[in-house]
Amino acid sequence: MLKTLFAQIKEFKTVSILTPCCMIGEVICEMIIPVLMGRIVDIGIGGSDMPYIVRTGIFMLVVAILGLIFGILGGVFGAKASAGFARNLRKAMYDNIQTFSFSSIDKFSTSSLVTRLTTDVMNIQNAYQMILRMAMRAPASMIIAMVMSFVISPRLARVYLVAVLVLAVFMFFMMRRATKYFQQVFRRYDDLNKSVQENISAIRVVKAYVREKYEKERFHKAAENIYNMFLKAEMNVAGISPVMMTVVYSCILLISWLGAHYVVVGDLGTGQLMSLLTYCMNILMSLMMLSMVFVMITMSQASAKRITEVINEKSELTNPENPVMEVPDGSILFEDVEFSYRADSAEPVLKDIDLKIRSGENIGIIGGTGSAKSSLVNLISRLYDVNKGCVKVGGIDVRDYDLETLRNQVSVVLQKNVLFSGTILDNLRWGNKDATEEECKRACRMACADEFIEKMP
Repeated sequence: MLKTLFAQIKEFKTVSILTPCCMIGEVICEMIIPVLMGRIVDIGIGGSDMPYIVRTGIFMLVVAILGLIFGILGGVFGAKASAGFARNLRKAMYDNIQTFSFSSIDKFSTSSLVTRLTTDVMNIQNAYQMILRMAMRAPASMIIAMVMSFVISPRLARVYLVAVLVLAVFMFFMMRRATKYFQQVFRRYDDLNKSVQENISAIRVVKAYVREKYEKERFHKAAENIYNMFLKAEMNVAGISPVMMTVVYSCILLISWLGAHYVVVGDLGTGQLMSLLTYCMNILMSLMMLSMVFVMITMSQASAKRITEVINEKSELTNPENPVMEVPDGSILFEDVEFSYRADSAEPVLKDIDLKIRSGENIGIIGGTGSAKSSLVNLISRLYDVNKGCVKVGGIDVRDYDLETLRNQVSVVLQKNVLFSGTILDNLRWGNKDATEEECKRACRMACADEFIEKMP
């Protein structure tokens, strides 16, 4: 899964590397400042050394500005890397969806594909940005603050170490409980999008049969399911922050009490105690950032799996090694054809079909609703593959043709018309992108559509 996702970073590898480097640079600058503050208090103020205070103050200002520059660059690089990564994921998914067979589309459903292209990719984008920035910044900040604390006072720093270990174990168990709920949320999103899609696309039917109340209840039910799942997950995560604040502020009180004792007996300087308290707050912020990263990663795990499924999906309909690039004529032959939409179906949709249609011949296929008339026609242009037997066009098995060559020779008038965004002329040229305007007008006259089109503004 990770290999599939990371392959989409592509041209954004450089900024993806620069982002954590800038974050670590910012952390180093932030960790230097408390040390300098402690020296100003202990050496500058304690020794009434004004030149030392000025020199150290100027150095602190330079370090602070440098940290600010690192932070800004990290934000810019992180935004560029995450947005580019999301763009590449959408493109990879969309490009692969264009190769899907009808069976692949049936497998995922339209609403699920929409959710994966939008909500799931957005989750991955946010998680990737947090990984590049906070997931690098927080551990580095916590480790450096811990090391600096041990350098100043090993005895007092043990308090931080125990607190961090306790919080790490607590966060692990809380996030583990929340993960199962986040994994279920996105399946609920599919149901919500399905409800919206069906309602909007069939709004005329809904209004004609006065089903607005039913559709509202259906939508509210789907939205309520998402709310309940998120609530359960967030209730598990919500306990992290108060426990963390309690532990860390307890550490501050303990450090203040023990530190004051060490200052009195001369084992610790006042400036050093100030530095220790500053590092304590750094550790607190680092733990809070890590908890946010864990929440986002937990949420994005399900999204990552769903995106990977789409990118790795391979269409069952592929070109042979040496495809036939020309259709000799329009003759069609079905030889002992058997077909079902699912391989594990108990009963095939079509069975023992033998049919011969000569080139130029007009044939009508009559049958009741659901008798597989459309399924039969879909096999001609190889929108599905037969389970048994073969379908031949121009005397050649359709599986031996180049898919684009075959489908360019099959004209289809759909049961349900679809208009894409753009002009009428753009839609007319779907059948032939190089058609002239006069050819499009002729097609409209043949379809008796020219009169109402000409009346349009």
